[in-house]
Amino acid sequence: MSMHPSRAIHIEQFGGPEQLKLVHVQVGEPGPAEVRIRHHAVGLNFIDVYQRTGLYPNPLPLQLGMEGAGIVEAVGAEVQHLQAGDRVAYASNPPGSYCDLRVLPAKCVCRLPDAITFETGAAMMLKGLTAQYLLKRTLPQGGLNPGDFVLFHAAAGGVGLIACQWAKALGLRLIGTAGSDAKCELALAHGAEHAINYAKDDFLARVKEITAGKGVKVVYDSVGKDTWDKSLDCLAPFGLMASFGNASGPVAPFAPGILGPKGSVYVTRQTLFTHIATRESTQSMADDLFSVVMSGQVQIRIDQRYPLERVQQAHQALEARQTTGCTVLTL
Repeated sequence: MSMHPSRAIHIEQFGGPEQLKLVHVQVGEPGPAEVRIRHHAVGLNFIDVYQRTGLYPNPLPLQLGMEGAGIVEAVGAEVQHLQAGDRVAYASNPPGSYCDLRVLPAKCVCRLPDAITFETGAAMMLKGLTAQYLLKRTLPQGGLNPGDFVLFHAAAGGVGLIACQWAKALGLRLIGTAGSDAKCELALAHGAEHAINYAKDDFLARVKEITAGKGVKVVYDSVGKDTWDKSLDCLAPFGLMASFGNASGPVAPFAPGILGPKGSVYVTRQTLFTHIATRESTQSMADDLFSVVMSGQVQIRIDQRYPLERVQQAHQALEARQTTGCTVLTL
């Protein structure tokens, strides 16, 4: 079997950004349902931090990275939807995109329209597909209709800025939160109707004021511990609390009995990888994302670029909340 040299970023133990090490590896041929991709750009996500610290444990040594874009070099025998030379992008489990070259399951990989650059493809797959399943598939009773209020935490982040624009395109009234005035301005510029600086203002009081006391139909929350309790109180009766991350730490255990007095509200914990478990659902969600991006209704904002070898600095900036929009590693 022929082998191909590649640079990759590995961790040998869980911990801080200093655990990220550049190594040289050999990459083989794809198996029956796999493809080999040469990356042009790789996306950075908060899940990479969770995996690096061990909050989301994986076997070690671990090659990080959940999304990327590039060119297919080789396809396995059973792969029907791709061929060598195709421009592609993906979000995938298992991790491993922090590299020049990798083999991965073909079912996660989608052809990238020519109108979308590799950097945009790498930046938008995990975050854009997350925004897609939240706004289109993670819905309160009766669904979401134009004019409905939703609350979106971390609205100036990678997922947040996509969600602000997409929610506006759907006619939703999105209330965003962020940790600084500058980030609030960014959310507003991307389609949020209101933005609350939770470092200065009580977001619960502001949500009640904005909605004339009624509350929101759904809260989309990737922050976790710091926003959980007040978020439940922002919900209208029968509202949905949709947790999809824990940037501030995991949510503490709570008694289901509290959900009744708060308005018979619903709670769900979502993860992208349930939604993209099949080739069909992955493609359907990606088609929706590509369509909204090519229409211009959603623009993918890449505010940070780092070469692969500077991945430690990229993680430091992400964890310190110094980033806005998307971050990519360039190759």
